[in-house]
Amino acid sequence: MITVAAGILKQDGRILICQRKRTGAFPLQWEFPGGKVETGEDAQTCVKRELREELAIEADIGPEVSAFQYTYPNGFQVSLVFFRVSGYTGEMANQAFEQILWVEPGELLSYDFLEADRALVARIARGELV
Repeated sequence: MITVAAGILKQDGRILICQRKRTGAFPLQWEFPGGKVETGEDAQTCVKRELREELAIEADIGPEVSAFQYTYPNGFQVSLVFFRVSGYTGEMANQAFEQILWVEPGELLSYDFLEADRALVARIARGELV
């Protein structure tokens, strides 16, 4: 099982979503920015590092929004933890994705998110989280 940490950025009522590259795993599916927690790293530090690498920002990591485990139909297991990003400095630049978009929470369900993220995305879209 791998552990993945991701950040949920909200600005002017909209949520940042990122589309995976067409050449990688799960091509063109949507996700929140983040990645695998490395050995010796905690989840918050991972999110801070990943946002620096993927979006060229220095993020202030806020509270945990959700944490759960998910098993894909092929048996692959992932432990996920999501944090609210309370702010950031720097000019955001897409350094890792096909595209990034700021969308209204109610629009989230119209995007093809990674299977593991879909229940969380539905809760955000309903206004239950973030």
